[in-house]
Amino acid sequence: MDLSITRATLADLDTIVPLFDRYRVFYGKPSDPALARAFMRARLERAESVVLLAWIDAQAVGFTQLYPAFSSVSAAHVWVLNDLLVLPDARRNGIARALLSSAADFARADGALRLELETDHDNAAAQALYRAMGWIPYEGTLRFRLSLD
Repeated sequence: MDLSITRATLADLDTIVPLFDRYRVFYGKPSDPALARAFMRARLERAESVVLLAWIDAQAVGFTQLYPAFSSVSAAHVWVLNDLLVLPDARRNGIARALLSSAADFARADGALRLELETDHDNAAAQALYRAMGWIPYEGTLRFRLSLD
């Protein structure tokens, strides 16, 4: 198994779209490749996110997407690891770990203060991996949302 992680460019859009569409389906959204394409094209064209692709033997098997954010209190920038997907047939091969490590390496090299993520309360497997890799839950605040639709 030849595993590599690369930073995606607009030239990778055809590779990213089916992965991103599957990610959305996993979270209960209907499959919509056209929406996935438009959304990812905009992120890449506007440099509004960083997408890292995982490859095994020239086959894309997963991705993670990072969004920039800022800490006013620290007067520094941070990266939010918003999306992470490894295709089911490729799981249990260290791909998620490699994507997380690559994301951390990218954020460090970019001079970010920290890398953050959010996961569902019942996603025990992901939480175990995050903890094993040194991520710690931040319980200093409560997270709130205001729907605008």
